[in-house]
Amino acid sequence: MERNIRVILKPLRRFANQKPNASVLLFIATIVAMVLANSPWAHAYHELLSFPIQLQLGTITLFTHHGEPMSMLEFVNDALMAVFFFMIGLEIKQEILIGELSSIRKSILPVVAACGGMIVPVLFYVLVCHQAPEVRGAAIPMATDIAFALAVLGALGKRVPLSMRIFLTALAVVDDIGGILVIAIFYSSHISFQALLLSFALLIVLYMAGRMKVHQNIFYYFVGFLVWMCFLESGIHATIAGVLVAFTIPAQPKINLKRFSSNMAGYLEMLDFTEVKHSRNCEVLSPTQIHVLNNIHSIANRTISPLQSIADKLHPLVNYLILPLFAFVNAGVTFGDIEPATLLNVPLAVFVGLFVGKTIGIFTFSYAFVKLKLAAMPLGMDKRTLFGVSMLGGVGFTVALFIANLSFDVTTAAGLDLLNQAKLGVFAGSFVSGICGFLYLKKKLPKIEK
Repeated sequence: MERNIRVILKPLRRFANQKPNASVLLFIATIVAMVLANSPWAHAYHELLSFPIQLQLGTITLFTHHGEPMSMLEFVNDALMAVFFFMIGLEIKQEILIGELSSIRKSILPVVAACGGMIVPVLFYVLVCHQAPEVRGAAIPMATDIAFALAVLGALGKRVPLSMRIFLTALAVVDDIGGILVIAIFYSSHISFQALLLSFALLIVLYMAGRMKVHQNIFYYFVGFLVWMCFLESGIHATIAGVLVAFTIPAQPKINLKRFSSNMAGYLEMLDFTEVKHSRNCEVLSPTQIHVLNNIHSIANRTISPLQSIADKLHPLVNYLILPLFAFVNAGVTFGDIEPATLLNVPLAVFVGLFVGKTIGIFTFSYAFVKLKLAAMPLGMDKRTLFGVSMLGGVGFTVALFIANLSFDVTTAAGLDLLNQAKLGVFAGSFVSGICGFLYLKKKLPKIEK
């Protein structure tokens, strides 16, 4: 019995002890939200979500939507998630420039897999729910949550080949591109062309600044915030601003690594270590040494491109604050409000879309291209492990919840009920996809010889 418990707990312990990521915090925030939404504190939880967020700077009022203060829920979904999509945009740009999407040969399999993983889930959803207003949620099962999917894969330890992680990451990046396009095209309304034109003018300013080698991050933060404000009033979802701003961030550093190396050699020669004054609790540098070290620090900063510098700074903010906060404000499903008869409606459609649609879509599209010799199977993978990774593609969660919030009219009781149902489907589909994908790969991946 004790041995069986250790076998069960081993992957969970490995999952918890991985390199820091958002997955554990996301999971905790989700559980807390679900408990609060179904407890005596449910009213206080929903009051918190309705709490107005507004910042007054002189005569300028920030974080308003059409003249009204944002609620906590709107602030997280429209403002903080724009930062999340900004980081996604930076990662997409990096993948296109030097990563798995940098050439047709590299990108064809993950692109095809992602297309299958977006098209087939939508078809399965529409098969179950094909009438309005339920059909508006058809895009919900398109999403893959890269943080959770990679965390599940990571729980399998060293048995997972690097090629499998790269394939899943590239697939999720293309998935994100698809999700962003869906949000921009299908979840926009009452377009204000004046606000839209102003936002595109600002994006051109950012692009030209990048071409002119403006590398001050604060400039991109400030103009990017203005772009976000314009998008907020334009009728196109404000998170799209984050992606578009990310594409304007320069990827070229001011000083390349070769020049940095030669400069460093000169500066290190200038450091006179005999000038350092020591005591038991203190070390004092000379003015010359301070000057040299400040120059080294300045050159080192200019050797990192704004794209990588900003992404590096944003990762902790997004992983440890924005995503857990998003889960907390969006995962509060009230189970008492869901009628058993409705489980065969939106919840089933989302569940089938994520668990069945994602698996079939990713696997069949990928395997067909491999068999037709239009793409190569990643090194260390075969059709069995491809099937397991396809299951993990059904771990939708973050972006699936985000699209669910956009899909239904939450100003009506019927819309809120449909959103509740969709969230339940997202949780069930993501959980079952993650568990089944893990157990299947655990069985199929080759054992490591000790």
